[in-house]
Amino acid sequence: MAEWSWPRTLAAVTGLAWRSAPATVLCYVGATLAQAAVPIATAWFTKALLDALNAERGSVLGAALGLAASGLAAGVLPSLSTYANGALGRAVGLRATDRLFAATGKFAGLRYFEDPAFLDRLRLAQQSTTDCHGLLGSAFDVGRAALTVAGFLGALALINPWMAVIVLASLAPALAAQLRLARQYTTMMWQTSPSQRREFFYGQLLTGAQAAKEVRLFGIGGFLRGRMLAERRGVNRAQRRLDLRRLATNGALELLAALVAGGGLVWAGLVAREGRISAGDVVMFIGAVAGTQLGLNTMVHMIAQMAQSLRMFGHYLDVTHAPPDLPVAATARLPALRRGIELRDVWFRYGDDHPWILRGVDLFIPYGGTVALVGLNGAGKSTLVKLLCRFYDPTKGTILWDGVDLRHSDPADLRARISAVFQDHMAYDLSAAENIGLGHLPLIDSGPDIEAAARRAGIHDALVALPRGYRTLLTRLFFSDGDEDSASTGVELSGGQWQRIAIARALLRDGPDLMILDEPSSGLDPEAEHDIHVRMRAGRSGRTGLLISHRLNTVRDADLIVVLKEGRVAERGRHEDLMDLRGPYADLFTLQSAGYVTEHIG
Repeated sequence: MAEWSWPRTLAAVTGLAWRSAPATVLCYVGATLAQAAVPIATAWFTKALLDALNAERGSVLGAALGLAASGLAAGVLPSLSTYANGALGRAVGLRATDRLFAATGKFAGLRYFEDPAFLDRLRLAQQSTTDCHGLLGSAFDVGRAALTVAGFLGALALINPWMAVIVLASLAPALAAQLRLARQYTTMMWQTSPSQRREFFYGQLLTGAQAAKEVRLFGIGGFLRGRMLAERRGVNRAQRRLDLRRLATNGALELLAALVAGGGLVWAGLVAREGRISAGDVVMFIGAVAGTQLGLNTMVHMIAQMAQSLRMFGHYLDVTHAPPDLPVAATARLPALRRGIELRDVWFRYGDDHPWILRGVDLFIPYGGTVALVGLNGAGKSTLVKLLCRFYDPTKGTILWDGVDLRHSDPADLRARISAVFQDHMAYDLSAAENIGLGHLPLIDSGPDIEAAARRAGIHDALVALPRGYRTLLTRLFFSDGDEDSASTGVELSGGQWQRIAIARALLRDGPDLMILDEPSSGLDPEAEHDIHVRMRAGRSGRTGLLISHRLNTVRDADLIVVLKEGRVAERGRHEDLMDLRGPYADLFTLQSAGYVTEHIG
């Protein structure tokens, strides 16, 4: 990923804040500038008051009123600044989160989402969306501290120019040390990110409903908890090492500051005894030294915090400026499918250091016909589906849609013409109607269309019988609005019912050019499986279909059966032809048929 310079990153954060809440930014800047002036004004008014009292010069009342006004400002401005900071944080966090997820939504394929390093970066980017306004706050604090330091240094220089130089010179080692700590922190966060993500994963297993049955049945809760705590301990060790470095560094810097301030106080006491400076000068000198050191310390810490936040925000910029994982500039519009889809010498692997998944596949899926893909696990069937949906492009070879290379098409245009039931279909923690309606968003609020799809999938009667019908939440994780006290607000479906929901979701999309069914009946009993495939045949009637199944009895009526073996087409033909060949398909079909007969006889 790119290296983001400080000015560029800070400009990005500033632009984000300004677009999010310009009025709040102006309020924050005003409060910051005013706060910078308060300590300086307080010191000067204190000097004026003491000089007026001791030498009867100047106005005691004016100095006292000035001190009172400074005290009032010191009490009000921090609250105003805190309010502005909170308001800015909410506005910027909302906009930053929207931009982050809008950016991830533009990734047309799956490459980034199957890359562990990118997922680590994405986690840090999400974390930075809640902290990015703090970066701008740190910049404001640096500006405020700089103004305060400039004022105190001016006052200090009037009394002892060399002391001003010495105090200012102490900034260099402090800044270098804090910047080094900031670099070490961001490096530690990046190095421990995989451990933190694994810790979260184990925590989800221990508290989530999906794994709860196996965790308890197999008694693996203690094992998973041990894994989770081991990851946490590793992160804690890294953080503890950094905390010790920070403790040692800050201790040395505090000692340096104390020596400088102590030397200044000794000088002030000696020259005041000789009458070379007034009592007001002594007070002003002490206040100037303390204020300068405090301001410089604030500047150093804020600059270090900025450096740390800027490096963290770099992950956000990396994600939001990540190049497309697939070329999306369409140079040819896909026509309505009329001839078919052709794979020409298609090879695919997930990276140069990964094995080939597909090896020179040639395949034609004719318009209006049904092609079945069969083969053992790992043969490349699901990968081929990913290529047809253009979640990836072939490493070598081409896929043609009525003669148009899919690489030259808009992925969104392609996917609008496809409907699918994936083997790992989603069970959304939403209502039954929404679970089906997500298959075609324009119809998500259309009850008749959703019910029609549910009827075709054979799930309508089960959904109507739910406590709230189609409005019933299909989860026990959330409550319906206004039903927090209702125990029946959510319902869990069986695996077979969820499978029918997924099928209804696929059928809701009207008239897709290609219907992909990836193991649509896995996990169903034979009767339900037969019913599903009868409905699927009716649903894809007249449409181009791709059917993937391990159960060969469900694909025997396909127009073409293609057997994949180790990423290659081992054989192809109709069921009867393949049985006559007595090859891999016949062997698998005979083996499965024998199993069914044995079960029946038993």
